Order: sequence, then C-alpha cells, then structure tokens
Amino acid sequence: MKIQTMKERNCLVVTVVGRMDATTAPNYEKKLIELIAEGEKNFVIDFNGLEYISSSGLRSIHVTAKAIKAAGGKIALANIRNVIKEIFDISGFGTIFQINDSVESALSKIG
Repeated sequence: MKIQTMKERNCLVVTVVGRMDATTAPNYEKKLIELIAEGEKNFVIDFNGLEYISSSGLRSIHVTAKAIKAAGGKIALANIRNVIKEIFDISGFGTIFQINDSVESALSKIG
C-alpha cells in the first residue's frame, strides 16, 4: 500500500493505493496519527486506488476518524467504488462516514 498526501485548501488529501489489510492497515493508522500530531485537522481520504480492504483496514479508518474528530477536525471519504463500496455498505461504514464521488466534492463539503 502506498500513501500520498497533498495539501488542498484547508485540508490534507490522503490518497491510498493498493491493499489495506492486516499487514498494511497499521501503516495507514500510524501515518494519519502522525499527521494529526503535526497539527493537521481536516482530511479527505481518496480511495480511488484502493484495490482491497479487510476488516483490519476498516478498523484503522474508524480509529483514525475518531482521532481526527477528537482533535477537532473533519474527515470525508472520496472515490469509493465497486467491491470496496459494497464492503463499506455491508459493514455500515457507508452510513457512518461522509462518502463523496470525488475529492473535489469532499473538499467543498469540509470547507
């Protein structure tokens, strides 16, 4: 899994590429916790390049979302497609998180 970041408006866009599973999810969690500790507050997580997500990946998203909210920030998810969208819907994450069709749409909602 690769994680790329880019500052856009007042948000940090985090692009996740590859697989988010028991092996790689801790890397995602660690990276986001570090970014929060550095003072980042608002996040758009772009899953356009995500090929697979396991329950460990879902857990890491939930843990980091709670940390973002505890720091007074906001999180929005973008570009969740196909099988990944089905997993989000089945797990209930589709109702927990703000899911957007594009990064631009997510950025406009976080403001």
